[in-house]
Amino acid sequence: SPFPANSAVPGRTRPGPAEGGGGGGSNPSKRHRERLNRELERLAGLLPFPPDVVAGLDKLSVLRLSAGFLRARSFFGGKGRAPCLPPARGSRRELCGRGLYLLLSSLPQALNGFVLVVTSEGLIFYSSHTIQDYLGFHQTEVMHQSVFELIHTEDQPEFRRNLHWALDPPRAPEGEPCPGVGKSLCSSAVIYKPDQLPPENSSFLERSFVCRFRCLLDNSSGFLALNLQGRLKFLHGQNKRSADGSALPPQLALFAISTPLQPPSILQIRTKNMIFRTKHKLDFTPLACDPKGKIVLGYTEAELRMCGTGYQFVHAADTLYCAENHVRMMRTGESGLTVFRLLTKENRWKWVQANARLVYKNGKPEYIVVTQRPLVDEEGGEHLRKRSMHLPFTFATGEALLYQSAHPLPGFPDPFQSKGKPSKCKKPSCSRGGRSQKNGTDPRSLLGAVMRQDKAVY
Repeated sequence: SPFPANSAVPGRTRPGPAEGGGGGGSNPSKRHRERLNRELERLAGLLPFPPDVVAGLDKLSVLRLSAGFLRARSFFGGKGRAPCLPPARGSRRELCGRGLYLLLSSLPQALNGFVLVVTSEGLIFYSSHTIQDYLGFHQTEVMHQSVFELIHTEDQPEFRRNLHWALDPPRAPEGEPCPGVGKSLCSSAVIYKPDQLPPENSSFLERSFVCRFRCLLDNSSGFLALNLQGRLKFLHGQNKRSADGSALPPQLALFAISTPLQPPSILQIRTKNMIFRTKHKLDFTPLACDPKGKIVLGYTEAELRMCGTGYQFVHAADTLYCAENHVRMMRTGESGLTVFRLLTKENRWKWVQANARLVYKNGKPEYIVVTQRPLVDEEGGEHLRKRSMHLPFTFATGEALLYQSAHPLPGFPDPFQSKGKPSKCKKPSCSRGGRSQKNGTDPRSLLGAVMRQDKAVY
């Protein structure tokens, strides 16, 4: 996973259905494990996420998210959340709480940012799904996790300071690490009684500050500066207890809207809401594409599956670059940021910025999920220039520049056209069959995928 959370399991193992039988009756441990897997799968099915997202959750993530949503439900239905409703009408209160939750979920769609709720200990109580548009992390990866996993080390003390009602968090004793350093939750959070705090509408509880957050969509520094604007409010309905078992009063939490410090350009606004996800076999053969991907690329899922290996949609100049990150993903579980061109149904090349991850089942890799963000041609060309500075080859026309020289990359975005050299492609795209090339090239290989492309696309 790209998010170094406190998930104890290294691989994603989706809780699959287990059938009692096959010798399970004589093994109490196996029966217990099967019952647990069945209950976890039922619990995962109740989470408000699409099936492809739920399929990528490991067992601990299912429990973590379930606890997070139960706490959020308790907050929206807790005391003080629906004062206009009579106490005897429990169903109406529940309906009101659900409506508030849906309102908060849909609110970020009209904002240039995302909603973030963080407890006084630094736990992400709630994050809107639009966090993926700005940081690249899915909502499931951050909820009920430490916010300090996301924040730049130098900015963690500032964030911790703003979580305290008086901007003066407790300091660590001599010889212990400073609470502002590190990625763990603040274990020294002070428990306050409501009468020790200012009123909830006090201006002392308003917050506006800047922190750098980890960003998977930015490969320049890896961090995005966000302006967090909001206030500290009481977090009702949590039913926390102290060490002696007594009930604790509601504590303050930071409710903030996080927006990029630098306003996005018109081009970024155009592409921000078109992030799409695709599903592939381990050899990158397409299996599924979400609705936004169908809009960007123009293909149906049936058309994607008919074309064999996914490398038939990759520009010849990007094939080896993508294959290298593909190999890295198979070894480490994640490809890292990969910028390349995909062939659309209109025979045009579309630059995308992608991050591929392995999804595990029963401890073994099962398929690949790729999150992709469309880029404009100017951004893609800049990435290609940076890539050429690290490689002794251009990969654009088949030339190998074995020595460092000032040879410029020929005309963007299609070096094949500017050089006037014919492509090696022999077959139209989506042609099927075995070793269809005259030289016996395996169509499933990288060279075979390129040779099966229609030369007209270059």
